[in-house]
Amino acid sequence: MTAPRAAGEGSPVALQAEHDELASALAARRSIDVLRRFAYTAFAAFITSGLSAKLAWDRWFSLRPNRFRGPPVYFFVALAVTVVLAVASVVLLVRARRLMRTEDALFARMRSLRDRLGLDP
Repeated sequence: MTAPRAAGEGSPVALQAEHDELASALAARRSIDVLRRFAYTAFAAFITSGLSAKLAWDRWFSLRPNRFRGPPVYFFVALAVTVVLAVASVVLLVRARRLMRTEDALFARMRSLRDRLGLDP
């Protein structure tokens, strides 16, 4: 994401150009969008896990005399959806954390550039 460092890296013009490039790259934090998608996916996984638990309860633990005795098709479908959503949420969380680490390193570099350029009071 950063520009390759040239021989005249210490010049204020090069530092200002690198600062501007970092500022434009960090203007929108992609990790926040990925983290939002993780939250939605994890919530959906939580809801479907509750549905799976309820279907399992009704199939194997219910004491009603007229409970359904057939194959637990809906339970297996709900369980498969839960597993897929749980795996997707873990993948999204790992991706968001990786992006956060990269963005934090770039932000630290931008802060050091701002200190060297005297942009912060």
